[in-house]
Amino acid sequence: MSEIKVPAMGESITEGTVSRWMVKEGDTVNQGDVLLELETDKVNIEISAEESGVLEKIIRQEGETVEIGETIGTLSAGSGGGSGAPASEPAAEEKKAVTPAPEAPTPPSAPVAAAPESSDSAKTASPSARKLARERGIELDQVQSKDPIGRVYQDDVKSHNNQAPAPAVPPASKAPAAGSSTYTKPVERQRMSRRRATIAKRLVEAQQTAAMLTTFNEVDMTAIMDVRKRRKDKFKEKHEINLGFMSFFTKAVVGALKKFPTINAEIDGEDVVLKKYYDIGIAVSAKEGLVVPVVRDADRLGFAEIEKSIADLASKARSNTLALSDLQGGTFTITNGGTFGSLLSTPILNTPQVGILGMHKIQLRPVAIDAERMENRPMMYIALSYDHRIIDGSEAVRFLVTVKELLEDPESLLIEG
Repeated sequence: MSEIKVPAMGESITEGTVSRWMVKEGDTVNQGDVLLELETDKVNIEISAEESGVLEKIIRQEGETVEIGETIGTLSAGSGGGSGAPASEPAAEEKKAVTPAPEAPTPPSAPVAAAPESSDSAKTASPSARKLARERGIELDQVQSKDPIGRVYQDDVKSHNNQAPAPAVPPASKAPAAGSSTYTKPVERQRMSRRRATIAKRLVEAQQTAAMLTTFNEVDMTAIMDVRKRRKDKFKEKHEINLGFMSFFTKAVVGALKKFPTINAEIDGEDVVLKKYYDIGIAVSAKEGLVVPVVRDADRLGFAEIEKSIADLASKARSNTLALSDLQGGTFTITNGGTFGSLLSTPILNTPQVGILGMHKIQLRPVAIDAERMENRPMMYIALSYDHRIIDGSEAVRFLVTVKELLEDPESLLIEG
């Protein structure tokens, strides 16, 4: 019998959530078959069978949080579900592990003297479960484990209802925020996905840790739209990709970053790390929330290469096939709320980056061409959110003006971008 363990998934990821099992207990699988899908903070990862055999037991169920290296199931060798000596060993181990299990349900009605045994129970709990139990003041020997061998996990602690008498004041203060009883009309409660919860946490952290400020400008898109109109057919025929707006904006951002290098930096303690490369993150809306895959070395790419790279990353994002390497190490981010009709917004920094450019909806607006002439022009508001700790307001404004000027003169992008 072999154990199915949670693999290492990159140094920044320590745990995940079992999204779904692709097979059931008793199913025969071949080496390389996908057993389950694991959802992490950044990407979904498929865990495959390392050998052929029969899925003997599913230890961690869908929706449960698991840690790197944790055993989440067992696989018996061969096609018969395992027989003979190997099968008897897990049974013996299970008996040993189950022996102390009856003590777990008794503490709620047991005398206070049983409390010292919690240290022994703690030995059969995961580190995250012990930490959460300490934070919530819960005795681990009172927690009912869903695990067949009695090991306590973080989810067990989360779902535990402590039956021990508690001070009257704290429950009373928590009651209004806790439950459905506060709603007098129909509601539907949905648990946030791991990725959505991570996005929420990171956005709040960005607002709390950075001195974030936003400056605005507008771009006359006439010249770009004219270039696209004249060139799009030949461009697609030659490169087999559409000529979109994102390649123009990526080129303009790279040109402006070269002129204002502090906006292509990050803060590391008391140091400012100026990056001499241009890995541009492109925000993409996927089913589980916003992700920011990265176009590497954008300064070295042509328009077609940028468009192909963005299209490929967007496709992978929407099919949940992005790799961690696709998401790590960006130096600056571009987000386009205009695809959803947004006219104006203040984008939040993608930390540790110190700048993010927001694109918006192109809208015909009357523009004064000179003192006597007005024209309807395709205009777009653009926004730069930046970290005021290292970027001065004048620098941010001049950066955005540079982006505007490069976009309004597309030919300059071939030189400056």
